[in-house]
Amino acid sequence: MSEKVTTETLFELHERKLSLTWVTGKEGKEQAINHEDSIHARTSLVGYLNAIHPNQVQVLGKWEFKYLESLGKNSYHDVLQQLFKSNPAAIIIADDLSVDDEFIRKADKSKTPLLYSAVSGQKVVNRLHYYLEYKLAESSIMHGVFIEVHGLGVLLTGKSGIGKSELALELINRGHRLIADDAPEFSRIGPDTIRGHCPAVLRGFLEVRGLGVLNVQKMFGESAIKPSKNLRLIVRLKAMGEKEIMQLDRLDGSYDSYNLLDVEIQAVIIPVAPGRNLAVLVEAATRQYIQLQSGYNASLDFIHKQQKLLESNTQ
Repeated sequence: MSEKVTTETLFELHERKLSLTWVTGKEGKEQAINHEDSIHARTSLVGYLNAIHPNQVQVLGKWEFKYLESLGKNSYHDVLQQLFKSNPAAIIIADDLSVDDEFIRKADKSKTPLLYSAVSGQKVVNRLHYYLEYKLAESSIMHGVFIEVHGLGVLLTGKSGIGKSELALELINRGHRLIADDAPEFSRIGPDTIRGHCPAVLRGFLEVRGLGVLNVQKMFGESAIKPSKNLRLIVRLKAMGEKEIMQLDRLDGSYDSYNLLDVEIQAVIIPVAPGRNLAVLVEAATRQYIQLQSGYNASLDFIHKQQKLLESNTQ
């Protein structure tokens, strides 16, 4: 579920950064801005003036004003009627411009929040678009420990009691950073991008069996935690006996993928067994993922070299 954002919330959070002034229409302050609003076939959360496919937040800058000024009286009235009929969550007049009395009366009558901004229309659109897309992104909570390893967002998963928190503690001790323990929240912020962060109440804390709850920030310093990170790799810890381990593919390893919010995330299974250094294995898995993304595949390289050796021996 995504968070609820109202016009009032939008104004309060951006009043100073966008130099916003509320002109009229405060009765509509509780109107929600959301992705699911299909009543008016809106194509965007925020954008420049569009009377055909209206945005939920309509922004008028200097170019939109030039367009309105070029219209005849009747056409101007028609555009305004269409604009307010779409019931936008807010209309923002940017570039330190102002509208005429008729515009204000229509906003007041329709209880449409009308705001002035001293900054450019482009800045208003860019900032609000980024904020709304991130805030209203579809989200999901997963059980595990989300940690940054070698600059990569890695989610440690596995059955309860398998040692995820202990592994995370070892990784933090080796210089990596904690993002979230137990219940990291992930949001889809782009077509192929999943961003993970920690709920505020859990931020900086790590529960380790036998030690209880640890304050990682106070124990290791500010550099040991990170507020958010894009998820790139899922490490699945799985308890295995010697026989199961021997059955794993020794050349390609044990890789698959996990579909999270309609985005495929690469996953690797790391066997948990006595004597295995899991922290080193997670670091190696992360480095290997980075190599794969850069186009290098150690397995293919190994096979190629073996083939060349065989060919040279048969000549």
